[in-house]
Amino acid sequence: MNDSGWHLVPLTDLSFQILLALTDEPLHGYAILKLIEARTDGRLQPESGTLYTAIRRLKRDGLIDAGASGAGRRGRSYQMTDLGREVLRLESRRLADLVEEARSRHVLDPEPERHAG
Repeated sequence: MNDSGWHLVPLTDLSFQILLALTDEPLHGYAILKLIEARTDGRLQPESGTLYTAIRRLKRDGLIDAGASGAGRRGRSYQMTDLGREVLRLESRRLADLVEEARSRHVLDPEPERHAG
């Protein structure tokens, strides 16, 4: 396991959501924003300035790359780097461990049983 991204953990909620948005395909900023709003049921509605500040920070840290948008679109699309995937994995593990600790201390309800069907 390569733990070279630990110095970039923990992520802010917005940075985590940006990386999640980029797990499947490159996206431009507006698509990232709309995906975050939809995924969080509107709980997280970043202003465009806040979103692009976070994107610049993720680019600076080497977690995402920017490229020209295709099909005549203006602007840039963003994609996650290998380091970004590693940091997202590390942060996801860290969060899962925190949730497990909260459950073990009865702060959260036990995980619901899943039935095959």
